[in-house]
Amino acid sequence: MRLENKIAVITGAGSGFGEGMAKRFAEEGAKVIVADINEIAANRVADEIGEAATAIKADVSKFDETKGMIDLAISNFGRLDILVNNAGVTHKNMPLNEVDERTYDFIADVNMKAIYHAAKVVVPIMEMQGGGTILSTASTAGLRPRPGLVWYNASKAWVINATKCMAVELAPKNIRVNCLCPVAGETGMLADFMGEDTPEIRAKFKSVIPLGRFSQPRDMANAALYLVSDEADFITGVAMEVDGGRCV
Repeated sequence: MRLENKIAVITGAGSGFGEGMAKRFAEEGAKVIVADINEIAANRVADEIGEAATAIKADVSKFDETKGMIDLAISNFGRLDILVNNAGVTHKNMPLNEVDERTYDFIADVNMKAIYHAAKVVVPIMEMQGGGTILSTASTAGLRPRPGLVWYNASKAWVINATKCMAVELAPKNIRVNCLCPVAGETGMLADFMGEDTPEIRAKFKSVIPLGRFSQPRDMANAALYLVSDEADFITGVAMEVDGGRCV
């Protein structure tokens, strides 16, 4: 059991990559807080996992709700070993000047500011415990951006840079910080990435992935499992490409 007795909080865990991580972590012995803005989805995932999971509704763009999900982990389990900043949003594929300011602010709040909120709460706890690990979901879009997703791409480049900066600053506190860079996957955001979900557009997106398929939640879950486990105790500041060769 690679995460036996570990306590993890995973945001955006009601579906997609976050759901995959929550289930995989629990399989490996972790106790998991399944956090999602969609309370019904969070409860479904927690119910499917069983006793190892607890659901909570949390809007990570709001500091008080971020603090609430961390407080739940501490209240229930007395510590926090793993934080996964997985919740994310995008805008529909469109020219950059057609994205309205409200949508831009929403992307900034969920994809970027939420990590700031989480760090404000989690870093002091992990420092007091003597260590921990923070993992965020970035994207290949932050490394090899496509047109039509400018503000989303930029937010994920921010996640990658923030990860590296945090890793350097927090290393003396024994807090490891990494991120995943998935290629487009079979999640709720895929249609927005493509602009329109048609067989032709799907084929176009797949054509730039050397392994010839979209990513799956299990792909992200397995990569995340390694990075948050003790097997990766010398790995920090990494933006791991889980992309079927997209960024080569």
